[in-house]
Amino acid sequence: MPQVSLQQQATVTIKDIVARAVPSLTPAHRRMADYVLAHSFRAATMTIDELAEATGVSIATVNRFAHTLGFSGFQAFRAELVRGYESALAPVEKLRKALTRSSSAAEIMAAALLDNQNNLERIRASLPPAICDQIVRAILDAKRLLVAGFGNSGYLAGMLAHGLEMYCNHAQSLADIGGSSHCARALFKLQKQDVVIVISFPRYVKDAIIVARKARERGAHVIILTDSPTSPLAALGDITLYVQSASRFNATSDSTAHAVIEALCVAVARCARNSVESAAAMTEFVLPWLHQEGD
Repeated sequence: MPQVSLQQQATVTIKDIVARAVPSLTPAHRRMADYVLAHSFRAATMTIDELAEATGVSIATVNRFAHTLGFSGFQAFRAELVRGYESALAPVEKLRKALTRSSSAAEIMAAALLDNQNNLERIRASLPPAICDQIVRAILDAKRLLVAGFGNSGYLAGMLAHGLEMYCNHAQSLADIGGSSHCARALFKLQKQDVVIVISFPRYVKDAIIVARKARERGAHVIILTDSPTSPLAALGDITLYVQSASRFNATSDSTAHAVIEALCVAVARCARNSVESAAAMTEFVLPWLHQEGD
């Protein structure tokens, strides 16, 4: 089979290449092709040894299979398998890399804490004053505040809504049991005086993108909390705050994002009118639910 040019690879998917080659493949190579076509994501996560074992062939056969398809070797073939799955595969690749090093539990925990420390120091040093002021003012001026997040970001959305509730006219997390249908109903009622905060970090969930777009269509003010300008959410906000959340073990560091959310809630509390009175009134109201000495 002739070599596949870079231009051809740019317009033809790896599944197309494999499927077109099937009629001319040997039985062993056809078995590999069937596996890749049926389990392309799983195959993309595998090393050459793992793919050979999964398909019952030798490592040399895997390399010959890659050559037959027009690639220089297994690594070039796997790079095409991975294309489009980079974000989803990031935690798998990080874990695979971490497992190549022998580390104690304490060393692993210390490394994770160091990731958070480094993230927060970079964020602290580069916080954009104008963006922070705009976010706080938009939150305090909102007629209604809706916070959306999905997957791990759903927990972050709940924490942000909880932290802002005392200082806002109406603060609501869309990350509840109603799922996407609940979000749609809430977005349908949006007005121009409302603010929607969308939180999304790798791995990005499509629902977050849909919510941001629909909120813009309804004319609401959209604030995005995400990790970088390459995020699919980055261009969808009226205001976007980037939270660097790198982790050597996971797709993202949720604790870094949580720390920034907590800091944002503190800034809102500090800038809100009658914040002390509100906090005191709320504390008095919930006092019967709090444990006291002698209870």
